[in-house]
Amino acid sequence: MEGSIVKLPEIIQIKKKYRAYLYLDEAHSIGALGPRGRGVVDYWSCNPKDVDVLMGTFTKSFGSAGGYIGGSKKLIDYIRLKSHSACYANSMCAPVAQQIMSSMRIIMGLDGTDEGRRRIGQLAWNCRYFRRRLHEMGFIIYGNMDSPVVPLLLFCPGKIAAFSRECLKRSLATVVVGFPATPIIQSRARFCLSAAHTKEMIDHALNIIDEVGTLLSLKYSRMSVVPFSEKDVEFQKRYSHLPCTDNLQK
Repeated sequence: MEGSIVKLPEIIQIKKKYRAYLYLDEAHSIGALGPRGRGVVDYWSCNPKDVDVLMGTFTKSFGSAGGYIGGSKKLIDYIRLKSHSACYANSMCAPVAQQIMSSMRIIMGLDGTDEGRRRIGQLAWNCRYFRRRLHEMGFIIYGNMDSPVVPLLLFCPGKIAAFSRECLKRSLATVVVGFPATPIIQSRARFCLSAAHTKEMIDHALNIIDEVGTLLSLKYSRMSVVPFSEKDVEFQKRYSHLPCTDNLQK
């Protein structure tokens, strides 16, 4: 909901210091974050063995159903024996399992193409570009600059329906969220970016958002300089090993 990315290296330090267990929910990050699309652990270049329990879903990046839990053999054996979902639920059907395996092969590059890596790089570029443009227009945006979940703050509860309806009039469907899902004065529109979005699609959406934002007086930001860009040297270097780098939307 916030579009934030956990500062995993610091969390791992605290975990080791106090000998705690670390449970990481990768529902929105697996297949979407990191140079290899392996989630928050890949994004921060951490060792996955430092995370005791890794959890994620197959319903987003994999376009399937179900989810997973990763951990030590002792933990997984215990879950299989004691978890109600493992003992009483039906097994995953073959087409669902095949969809997951096929998507995973594409993301990992095991299908013999660079399609997975190209999409990872394109999604990363889309996130930076979309967020930067919204900041430059004067909107207040929550979350990390590399997060594909982009909350645009509306604040006033009375503007929730107005923003959605005005965008829809201009053929842009949006998701708006208010109380009790958010604090009552932190209403927002929540955009989720995809690697399938082209620059032309994003620009078209941005033009509509800009027009509606002016109409409803939603441009509250006083930030003069946007502190990040899709052209940052660090960002380009991070994705320099990907085949898609030279073909990213300019």
